Amino acid sequence: MSERKAPLDGIRVLDLSRVLAGPWCSQNLADLGADVIKVERPGTGDDTRGWGPPYLKDADGKDTSEAAYYLSTNRNKRSIAIDIASPEGAELVREIAKQCDILVENFKVGGLKKYGLDYDSIKQVNPRLIYCSITGFGQTGPMAPLPGYDFMIQGMGGLMSITGERDDLPGGGPQKAGVAVTDLITGMYATVAVLGALQERQRSGLGQFIDVALLDCHVAMLANQNLNYMTSGVAPTRAGNAHQNVVPYQVFAASDGHLIVAIGNDSQYRAYCQVMGRPDLAEQPGYATNSQRLINRVALIQELEAIMKTRQRDDWIAALQKAGVPCGPINNIEQVFQNPQVQAREIWKTLPHPVAGTAPTTANPIRYSDTPIQYRMAPPLLGEHTDEILAELGLKRP
Repeated sequence: MSERKAPLDGIRVLDLSRVLAGPWCSQNLADLGADVIKVERPGTGDDTRGWGPPYLKDADGKDTSEAAYYLSTNRNKRSIAIDIASPEGAELVREIAKQCDILVENFKVGGLKKYGLDYDSIKQVNPRLIYCSITGFGQTGPMAPLPGYDFMIQGMGGLMSITGERDDLPGGGPQKAGVAVTDLITGMYATVAVLGALQERQRSGLGQFIDVALLDCHVAMLANQNLNYMTSGVAPTRAGNAHQNVVPYQVFAASDGHLIVAIGNDSQYRAYCQVMGRPDLAEQPGYATNSQRLINRVALIQELEAIMKTRQRDDWIAALQKAGVPCGPINNIEQVFQNPQVQAREIWKTLPHPVAGTAPTTANPIRYSDTPIQYRMAPPLLGEHTDEILAELGLKRP
């Protein structure tokens, strides 16, 4: 084990966020070694504690108060129960903020000002504080005061217009992603923003306010789809499991199931055609290059679909992988964790838990060579560390 300290060792984070986008950011910071103090409402805590079933089971197999949703985004943190709506509670949070490097919150615009916990107020007592505010629509613009939620942003931000089966096929129509991608990508952008501000503080000695919005992050993550529209003037539409810019890059039905074939260049396509027993499809005019295949997508895919149905899924996967053609199965989540590669990477982790004995968690995908991620604590019980934190900071309960 390296003697080098974790990247954010010695950094203290005051986490006033709840649900997903903010806690995802603060969990990243906690995994990197920061001391994250999660402030929660007495009695109820983070909303997601009750977003079950399923719940974590105790030693007797009974449900605890910790929903699986809450467990997914709060490891390596300490919980302190404070009623910030009371003058005494708000003052205590201000006192804690004086001794912190970072504050993360996801209240509506202006929501913390009435408690004296907005950036302008706290900057007066801690000018080095990096204050990250996560909202639905940002601090400016006509929609700034409105609440924003992942599902509605997926629709408003364009993702649901390009996700799902084609409108002219059975099952076509708007479709959201199967996980709250807007919240998650916002949490990731917020993490990057905080780390950048920390680096800048090394030069200036000063903190700053960070404005991160779900809608901004969502539009930004549309990446090539944005540029498809910006360069052509034509808005992309739903393409089901096919790719807008690459052919063949989609799901195919084998004789006993489905697999994904993801051709990224023309040499891979030629190798694919060899495995298919149809090398001529790589030489025919109209199919030789990706640009040609895009133009002639319908005819080519009809031919490929017929061939792919002649063999079993795993036979195709074995043959294609041997030829260096990117491909893979479509797994459910149970099958994901049974995958030898997932098991070899030890993505399923287990942490000690004061009520359940142990709690599962998903490994952070960051793999440092000399300062590996440490899985120190399971997501905390509500207020579990209140007395401990106050004692460390020289503060008392209100």
